[in-house]
Amino acid sequence: MEKAKSKSKKHVIREYIESILIAVVMALIIKAFIVQAFKIPSGSMIPTLKIGDHILVNKFIYGVKIPFTDRIVIPFKMPQRGDIIVFKFPEDEKKDFIKRVVGLPGDTLEIKEKMVYINGKSLEEQYAAHSDPMVYPGAIQPRDNYGPIVIPEDSYFAMGDNRDFSLDSRYWGFVKLNKIKGKAFIIYWSWDGEDSWVRWGRMGMLIK
Repeated sequence: MEKAKSKSKKHVIREYIESILIAVVMALIIKAFIVQAFKIPSGSMIPTLKIGDHILVNKFIYGVKIPFTDRIVIPFKMPQRGDIIVFKFPEDEKKDFIKRVVGLPGDTLEIKEKMVYINGKSLEEQYAAHSDPMVYPGAIQPRDNYGPIVIPEDSYFAMGDNRDFSLDSRYWGFVKLNKIKGKAFIIYWSWDGEDSWVRWGRMGMLIK
């Protein structure tokens, strides 16, 4: 009788261990290939994304990569103008940045007095926010006057929606396609750290 109880107990323990291992493996697969969660740490994407927003990123939309590498083995679609992407920061790949795709490969991009021009035409950007009335000449800094430049193959020009307070492609250059982790698509949690309250109205918002 005692032997039967001992076997039954071991069987239950083994089932728990197997369930935990399967759950861990599934979580790793989902994080590596399908969806990953990120937290917004800065105000560079205000008003679209706020500090304390927690977002989900679609990792397979642009293609499947070999795990732990930047090599794309199954490409699906290319990033589109207006996509909000998470990528490895070119100057420190241990950090993840989030910005909006503004310029595509082959585009001629220029910024004149804060207005973005693509191939000679002004870009309609309802999401872009400007809060500093100062306009700096390009000789002083590239924030308000930049280019023209031609975006290289497999590269993207990314900018924050908070245009006057965003460290983006104007300062550090292009985002390579294989360094893009995915496209942000939904806010699943939002917390205002300063006032210590949940932004219930932002939870479940699709990111556009």
